[in-house]
Amino acid sequence: MQDIVYFGTYTRRDSKGIYKATLDTETGQLSDLIEYIKEPSPTYLTIDNQKHLYSVGAVKSEGGVAAFNANGQLLNHVVEEGAPLCYVSVDEERDLVYGANYHKGQVLAYTRHEDGSLSLSDKVQHVGFGPHENQASPHVHFADLTPDKFLVTCDLGTDSVTTYDIVDGKLIKVNNYQSAPGSGARHIVFQKTNKIAYLICELNSTIEVLIYDGVGDFSLLQTISTLPEDYVGFNGTAAIRLSADDKFLYASNRGHDSIVVYKCLGDSTLEKIQTISTSGKTPRDINLSSDGKIVVAAHQDSDNVTTFARDEATGLLTEIQHDFKVPETVCVYVEK
Repeated sequence: MQDIVYFGTYTRRDSKGIYKATLDTETGQLSDLIEYIKEPSPTYLTIDNQKHLYSVGAVKSEGGVAAFNANGQLLNHVVEEGAPLCYVSVDEERDLVYGANYHKGQVLAYTRHEDGSLSLSDKVQHVGFGPHENQASPHVHFADLTPDKFLVTCDLGTDSVTTYDIVDGKLIKVNNYQSAPGSGARHIVFQKTNKIAYLICELNSTIEVLIYDGVGDFSLLQTISTLPEDYVGFNGTAAIRLSADDKFLYASNRGHDSIVVYKCLGDSTLEKIQTISTSGKTPRDINLSSDGKIVVAAHQDSDNVTTFARDEATGLLTEIQHDFKVPETVCVYVEK
């Protein structure tokens, strides 16, 4: 079986934009890398059911989102003065695309038209700050759907997880959860079988296990570190992924340059069962293959991608390869 894997990148050094490659899910080997789309620093991307691709986009000094057709041809940009987005997601039911703007501290909704192009539907400005030196202003890092189809955002700058209802393309705030002060809420994933969410916090290298009672109502169940107890030095967490059976959770450490593996216990709390080197520098994103047998880790600063075999019974990882070169990679998307 083969997966098509897309890589979003920075274009500060050698990268030209979005790349794609073939992943053999039996061997875990990546091959056939091609330069797919030229775009300035498309650091995050997603693909809808009609195969339109949406990525972080920029035009000269303006930043925002870019839309491409199923052949990788540009449909349009929706940009404004200043920094581009850092995260994009698709809402198939409402024909919307959502964006998070880290530098501006904004949440955005875009109308998705029949041809796949986009236009701005709504924009919400976050306010506030946190106690950490990196929290002088809001930094929205994530905007995606909850299991009950609310929009949930993670704001690293204000330690907040905010939930919005969406009515006619407009964002209506319905609830807010505050993570630990200075934690830096970054990304969140949800269990399918239980009312549980896992929030990865960048600035204090933790995962908060949250009870999710719907309508954006979160409460803290557990906080667990992503680092070994004896580790001293810089670290910032990055990606968080949950296996399809809700039994194992994976998170990446930048600085420690590792993936930490957790077992999801009967009450959905976490038990750390493995920490494994990613054999590269700054593993910005990780993702699972479509069959869940392979984990792919992409490195921003060492320009290599590492693959791991994943034992579906134990959740444990074993490295397969670490010499597949992709420049400045910060996003791994596996085509569904």
